[in-house]
Parts: sequence; structure tokens; C-alpha cells
Amino acid sequence: MTTIDTDVCVVGGGPAGLTLALLLARSGVRVAVVERTASLERPYRGEILQPGGQALLAELGVLDGARARGCHEHSRFRFVDRGRVLLDIDYRTLPAPFNCLLSVPQRHLLAELQAACGRYEVTLLAGHKVSDLVRDGARITGVLATGPDGVRQIRARCVVGADGRYSKTRRLAGIDNDRLDVFDHDVLWFRIPDREGPGSPEVRIHRGGGNPVLEYRSFPDQVQLGWTLPHHGYRALAARGVDHVRAELTRAIPQYGDLIDKHVTALSDLTLLDVFAATARSWTADGLVLIGDAAHTHSPIGAQGINLAVQDAVALHPVLVDALRSGNTDAAALDRFAAPRRPDIDRVLRTQVLQSRAMLAGNRVLDAVRPRVARLLAHTPVYRKVLRHIAYGNPAIRLRTDLFVR
Repeated sequence: MTTIDTDVCVVGGGPAGLTLALLLARSGVRVAVVERTASLERPYRGEILQPGGQALLAELGVLDGARARGCHEHSRFRFVDRGRVLLDIDYRTLPAPFNCLLSVPQRHLLAELQAACGRYEVTLLAGHKVSDLVRDGARITGVLATGPDGVRQIRARCVVGADGRYSKTRRLAGIDNDRLDVFDHDVLWFRIPDREGPGSPEVRIHRGGGNPVLEYRSFPDQVQLGWTLPHHGYRALAARGVDHVRAELTRAIPQYGDLIDKHVTALSDLTLLDVFAATARSWTADGLVLIGDAAHTHSPIGAQGINLAVQDAVALHPVLVDALRSGNTDAAALDRFAAPRRPDIDRVLRTQVLQSRAMLAGNRVLDAVRPRVARLLAHTPVYRKVLRHIAYGNPAIRLRTDLFVR
């Protein structure tokens, strides 16, 4: 068994894990990243970056490269109910240059982060799956990872679990994950060709004859559609066959009916996202900290996933550097990240629940009052405050470039 000694072992090579790895490496910390997939050519869910995440990644030096690989800018978000625009959020009212929603394929962002990590000598173990944690008594001191060449032991002063909503690191550490079924819907994702041409400037939610649908342009030439359906309702829907599913999709978004008929030919063309919120009961243990979806899981509404992941990494960076320099990576020291970050996450969850109920829930009372409420909201200070919160998250989270040594 090969042994690797490092300062920090990051489990998970997604936006949270690679952003943190790059920040730490530039601060003189030895980092190894364990990523279970061997290639970036795989399906991804999230690809929309809010302005706050764009600004942090730009300052870190990876956004321009990701954009150059291909992306679409969306200048506004619109909520359309039976053909009427009820809510029109113009991102161009925000300060330039980060005054848009950016649809960038996640593989483009990850490729740029991987390249930057390579320049700062981060060890990337792609195609390796964590099988166990290494412990010294109650303290976590590393991981065992199985890859093409067998088992490796990665010994580290701190392990970071950044391995997603179904985090194996969290499970191996014995940390409970409190699932909150506060959303009434799941999402079926699928793609069709973009016949309007690239660069359509809107992200939209459509309410019409069927369940609401999220729509945006995805690089290079596709439309990403997310059809909402009742929570845990997919099995009954799928049992009626793909013809029935196509009919329901067309009822929800009839302008794409011909493309749905042509390109949704099997249930395998659809990807189900089980929508739930969750928070790990603890984000830290002695020698371990969780970030991103491993620590807190969210709905896709509001496009917060990548933003929160990047902000987690930026917020943890100075805490972890300080802990390593002081030689104390106990849970109490790492809680200097978790304690102030939890209120941010709780605030995002509350906002997402309100967004979901306002835009996705359907009953006669809501259908009647929704247009009036939307018109009133658009002209209040609350609207501007909510927009800033959705776009930027916690603006106090800033890159600590003063910690960089290279």
C-alpha cells in the first residue's frame, strides 16, 4: 500500500474541493485531492454562477479561463405565468462587470481549477474512491482510497469532506445528516437543441398548463429544461410510459412540443433530481471539516449551489491556514468556520422555501394573488434586498490574498 503524506486531504474534486485546494496551495499548504471520477466528461446538474461566485473565481484567476472555454451570459431572470411576465429581475442593474447570470458548463470550471491546482503542485488522485478514514483514537488523520493501482493511504493533518450531498466522508465519520423535506417538488432535467440561437439573455420559470418549468440556454447550443413534479411522484409518472411523460412535458411548455417529441425518446433521456434540503448535524470533528453539499444541501431554485460551494471554500481557507499554522485542527478550532457560516446557510434555505412556494406551488388562491403580489414586490426595497442576497450571498466573505505565498 502506497502512503502519501500531506497537510490537507480534500475528498471531492468539485467546485468546493478544488477551490479550497487552490487557495490552500497558494498559501503554502500541501494538498491532495481525492476524486472518484477519472474524467470531467460526465453529466453535471449545476452550471449557473451568480455574480458573487463569479467575483471570487475571477479574483482567484480561474473565471476568465472557464469563460474562454465556452459559456452564455443571461442578463435577466423572468417568472412567466401563462404568458404574462410577473417578475422581471434585471441583473444589469447590479455593478459591472459581474452583472449577469453565467451559464458555464461545470466541466469548463473544473478543468480551469484543475489546471491552476496543477501549477501549484496539488496532488490530484482522479479515479480514486475513499473506502475508509484513518484514525488515531478519535482523531481523523487521513483516508484510504482505492484506485487503478490499488489502495493508497493519504495521511493528513486535516481531512476536508467536499464529496457532495451523499457524502461518503460524512457517513464514514459517523455524522448524521438531517434531511428536511421542505420542498413539494422534484425536478426532471433534460436538454433539447436551441433553435433560438446562442445568447438568449434570460433564465425563465414558466407556469402554464402543466407543472412549472425552469429554462435557460446551455453552452454550446442547447436548452436546459427542468420540469418540476410532485415530490416522490416520478415512479407513478414513469409507470405510465414515455409517451405519457412527453405529453405532460408538452402541456407544461408547448412551445417546445416538437423538440420534446423528437429528442425525448426514452425515460433515460431524463435525469431525476430528488429535491430536498439537508444539513449535517456537525460540520466538524477532530481532524475533519465538511463543506459544500456534504455540509448542507439545497434546492436548485435560485441557482445557489456553486455559489455556496465557492463561498464555503473561501470562508474556510483562512480558518484552516490558521489551524495548520497553530498545529490545532480540533473540531473547536475548525468551528471558527462552521459557526458563522451556518446562519448564512439557514438564510439561503429560508429564501429558497419562499421562492419555491411563491413560484412553484399551485392552488386557486395563490394563482389569483400571485400577479398582484409580484407587481407590488418589484417596486419595494425588499425586492432589491432579496436580489442582492441571491446574487452575492454573504458579501463579507472575501478572498484572503494576504495569506498567499505564491
